[in-house]
Amino acid sequence: MQQRIVAFFTPAPDSLVAGSVRKGKSPWVDAIHLLWSAWVFITPIFGGYTWRWAALTLLTYPVFLLLYAKCCLASRRTARRYALTLVALCLVLLPWYPSGLNYFIYGCVMLSSCRMSLLRYLIVLVALNFVCIGEAMLLRYAWQMWISIPITTFIIGLIVNAERISDAKNAELLLSHDEVRRLAATAERERISRDLHDLLGHTLSLITLKLELSRKLFDRDAEAARREIAEAEKVARHALAEVRSAVTGMHATDLAVELASARLLLGASGVHLDYAHPAIELPAEIERGLSLILREAATNIARHAEASTARIELLREPAGVRLLISDNGRGGIGGDGNGLCGMRERVRALGGTLAIDSPHGGGTQLQVLVPLPLPIMRLVPPARTSLDISDAAPFAGAASGHSAA
Repeated sequence: MQQRIVAFFTPAPDSLVAGSVRKGKSPWVDAIHLLWSAWVFITPIFGGYTWRWAALTLLTYPVFLLLYAKCCLASRRTARRYALTLVALCLVLLPWYPSGLNYFIYGCVMLSSCRMSLLRYLIVLVALNFVCIGEAMLLRYAWQMWISIPITTFIIGLIVNAERISDAKNAELLLSHDEVRRLAATAERERISRDLHDLLGHTLSLITLKLELSRKLFDRDAEAARREIAEAEKVARHALAEVRSAVTGMHATDLAVELASARLLLGASGVHLDYAHPAIELPAEIERGLSLILREAATNIARHAEASTARIELLREPAGVRLLISDNGRGGIGGDGNGLCGMRERVRALGGTLAIDSPHGGGTQLQVLVPLPLPIMRLVPPARTSLDISDAAPFAGAASGHSAA
């Protein structure tokens, strides 16, 4: 018996409660809507509290709570049964119990969580309200009820339905972000495997041949064998240096990757990102430093700025390159936290300067000026003026940009 009770109240994988848990919310978050059931106890104010009302409330309110719980716990394919049972409970009680109209509203609203299109949901709402109002007219309910109940069910039902659709779109967006990161990681693994094959395949083959030759020459010409071994050692040292250089490059990031990652991060936080910059060829160390600064700034905007738009610009200066990052958030940065201290250290390591303008309520603008050697200050063919999320896939950093920030 106990196992049946536990199974009865176990959330289905596609239930409202399970969905809330997957989003990191409390499983009790949908219980907040039960506050509206206070109207069950308020409705008799208009007609008077009676012993019949008290008895029917005592009998039906626990049933209502059980049905509402099952609407939240049951699979979305079967939750409609419990929602329609709430509607039926109202229709049965309507001749003696006006407070049952609250059960009708709950039933209509909970139908929005079931698997049906918006058009089908609206058709079902019209049909249910037609039945309810028809019965109310036969029972000579006040005409105000004929207007208030349909309006209430349609407004609340559409609001809840819109919230469900928005949650579904957000879930799809998160899945697309995960797919971008997965593709980026796959592309990076393939690049690493190709680089290692190109880098080590020929070198290791050469070392193997020289060692085989030295083994054959060892008994006949010891001096030649030593020369072959020495050459194999040089090749191995050169290969080791190349591997170290390749590993350093694998840990590096670039501005294109961080722009893609920043757009994903800020877009998920409801911040529209604009950017404009010429494609300037930068030394790897400077580009890596600016990328890490951009990553930290985008993280700060998403977490603290409360902004709706942000802009990133990379401008060529006579003696260097300037990175501008601005937002229209709350501003008012009073001191340097860990993020700003880290950015200042990176700018200082590049020999540049960092300036922050953050008036209270006026957004924040961050300016980084980094000097560049004169021969490097040349433009390559113009870059595109927009960045598609799909551009993130070939890059390595999009899979780890957020967590590293």
